[in-house]
Amino acid sequence: MRIEFRKLISVKEALNKLYNYYNPQPIGSEYVDIEDAYGRILAEDVQARFDVPHFDRAAMDGYAVRAADTAGADEWNPVKLLLIGRIEAGEIPKIEVKKGTAVEIATGAVMPRGSDAVVIVEDTREVNGHIEVFSSVAPGDNVYKAGSDIGFGEVVLRKGTRIGYREIGILASLGYEKIKVFLKPRVAILSTGNELLKPGSSLEYGKIYDVNTYTLSALVKESGGEPLPMGIIRDEYGKLKNAILKALETTDLVITSGSTSVGAGDVIYRIFDEIANDYDPGVIVHGLKLKPGKPTIIAVVKGKPIFGLPGYPLSALIAYIKVVEPVIRKLAAYPSREYLKVKAKVSFNFRPVKGRVNIIPVSLVKREKGYTAFPIIRGSGAISSLLIADGVIEVPENTLYVERGSVFEVKLLSESLEIPALHIVGSHCLGLELLLSILYEKNVKSRVINVGSMGGFMAIKRGEADVAGVHMLDPETNTYNESYFLKLGLKDCAVLVKGYLREQGFIVEKGNPKKIKDFEDLLRDDIVFINRSKGSGTRMLIDLHLRKIAETKGIKFEEITAKIKGYSVEAKTHTAVAAAVYYGRADVGVGNRAAAQLYGLDFIPITWEEYDFIVRKDILESKPVRLFLDILSSERFAKLLEEKLIGFKASKNAGNIVDI
Repeated sequence: MRIEFRKLISVKEALNKLYNYYNPQPIGSEYVDIEDAYGRILAEDVQARFDVPHFDRAAMDGYAVRAADTAGADEWNPVKLLLIGRIEAGEIPKIEVKKGTAVEIATGAVMPRGSDAVVIVEDTREVNGHIEVFSSVAPGDNVYKAGSDIGFGEVVLRKGTRIGYREIGILASLGYEKIKVFLKPRVAILSTGNELLKPGSSLEYGKIYDVNTYTLSALVKESGGEPLPMGIIRDEYGKLKNAILKALETTDLVITSGSTSVGAGDVIYRIFDEIANDYDPGVIVHGLKLKPGKPTIIAVVKGKPIFGLPGYPLSALIAYIKVVEPVIRKLAAYPSREYLKVKAKVSFNFRPVKGRVNIIPVSLVKREKGYTAFPIIRGSGAISSLLIADGVIEVPENTLYVERGSVFEVKLLSESLEIPALHIVGSHCLGLELLLSILYEKNVKSRVINVGSMGGFMAIKRGEADVAGVHMLDPETNTYNESYFLKLGLKDCAVLVKGYLREQGFIVEKGNPKKIKDFEDLLRDDIVFINRSKGSGTRMLIDLHLRKIAETKGIKFEEITAKIKGYSVEAKTHTAVAAAVYYGRADVGVGNRAAAQLYGLDFIPITWEEYDFIVRKDILESKPVRLFLDILSSERFAKLLEEKLIGFKASKNAGNIVDI
């Protein structure tokens, strides 16, 4: 039996198809020492083999007495009792408490015959072989009775319980040395791709480090499985086939990542079908109505499930959570994942991909009226999405457009929600990263989303950011940031705070082999340019100079940009510009001097620009913002800025609010 190639189905349909051929059940049990039982799942009920405690014992340091002997005792009329001995914890008492006597007793010691209560030591005074009791007690006071904690035969832990530190304590108290737990399913993990390198090796141009082996291994552990990484397998049919066959022999479930889409090198689905026996269904799913995660493959071969996940890390993560995790949890006897959820309003309009359930990572911002979700729409290959995402929202497949302010349920990716103290949106800057490192030393966590200066201005206007880093040059006034602050009507909700200066210029190859000296050179046929993203301050600077050239030549701005090879190719950060030049994808780009230095490139100065901050008024007096501004205006930051980042200069009025 073989399925139709690339017939997209829902996640629910995919799992139902799988369960028609494969019924995931716990795969067996084993006995483990209780010190190795943390995180395991009990395979049988645990009963108390005796009463806990199995004897009456003192709950406090004091004196074992007959309660009746203390009747009426108080500070003015103490009762005097004859002290006849002492009992230590662990000692079997050989003494009996009779009328008018008392025995000194330690916490946890066995109560002696004849006694039925303990007078705490603070309510007594010892005098000449007697004790004076200043407070009466009732029978059972300050005594743990036998079986009062756990009774003999009581089921204290049920089959299916996940063992944590509390459960281990209970097992130890009952004298269990070993405990029966379900076996962990063994899960093979194979990363496929000629472009992959093992972390720690030298990064070659055109190569990337293997991410999925490590993220999937962690996810498998979280799901109750035992990950068995099989390494990086090249996209060669024979090698892939042999690796998968080997994995099937030694594990209970196989996960591959990469080689699942329709390209010529994507052969996983053919291998899954080829190695299937006549009684195997082989590939039963190839394609989910899911974004990211569309090219996921599910097969059953040799009686075992195999999952072919996409190669992009975010796609692999989403596909794992949706279709692999439920299966591993059933094999491990783990309960289904229960997500913590919060409701949040999305911060901007966007169009989801039509015909698929869109799983979109979001960063959360907490405001007085609730949470705002900042969708992280960077594509499946953006591993940073995993780092800055607090959770995900699911957009139904029939949704064509999501409006700003729409309310979604956010499924949190962690077991708790920790919102950073500062949410910073705006232009990427190494100086800001340095400032935030100092802020982190003071236990103030922040999150930065780099969307360019204009994106920062708008995030402040919409109330989605606490702080924005900006460097927008107004071509009409030839000034930075102030005019945009006023034009966007931010005066009522925010303040403009002076930051520092950055030197902007052309980033070129070492030695400047193309002899680039100004913007006119970008029009040459032998020059390939790398641009900055729309809305960034650097893009404004570039376009300002190109418009001047257009005016001088008497032609349209669009005619100038059409002559520049690479004008439409955009880099998100200064360092991305430098990387493009370093690896030969471009001859020149515009960025700050520090980025050029990081890559050992040459730098041709254009101007010093002002990098400032917009801060919302409603949090201006909050502790995180005060610390932020204190650091910005400090001598320490000014010194570090100029020492660590060439081409940066501290402003004399750094940290001051601009009077506009």
